[in-house]
Amino acid sequence: MAISSKLLNPGEKLVVSCRQHPKALFGPILALVFFLAVGVALQVVLGTDSDATLWTSRVVWIICAVGILWFTVRPFFDWLTTVYGVTDRRLITRRGILTRQGHDIPLSRISDLSIEINLIDRPFGCGSLVVTDASTFGVVRLNDIPQVEATQRQINELLHALDGRGHNPRTEGV
Repeated sequence: MAISSKLLNPGEKLVVSCRQHPKALFGPILALVFFLAVGVALQVVLGTDSDATLWTSRVVWIICAVGILWFTVRPFFDWLTTVYGVTDRRLITRRGILTRQGHDIPLSRISDLSIEINLIDRPFGCGSLVVTDASTFGVVRLNDIPQVEATQRQINELLHALDGRGHNPRTEGV
């Protein structure tokens, strides 16, 4: 379960809990392969014949290590610490490694819910969930949501249940 039960209020029920699809890690994996290939290629070209080339080789590997940390390890930890959840009352997002960020959108404030599934997302069954909120957040885009169509249906059912109980401010006074 991606969302911790500590985030739930008493009586609140978690309906959807997920993190981004692992497809989001393809770019960082390609960056890892690129930096390792560059490091090995430069190591072969430079060789280790003299102290100068040994020092240059170390500099190349330090640059490759920094690139790997920035373009592979950091995105992996971003992916690992980003979670999304939908309860019977709100949409919850949490992200961050050192500084946790997040916001909650009450379901009653959601004015529109749409999905975007591009050509690359289709084989993986994921996509972006675009939530338009009637408050100050505006549009919240949740990228690479696994089974995005099923998630949209579940949230629509929750929104419909709110409309049926008459507790949705979007329909009051209409």
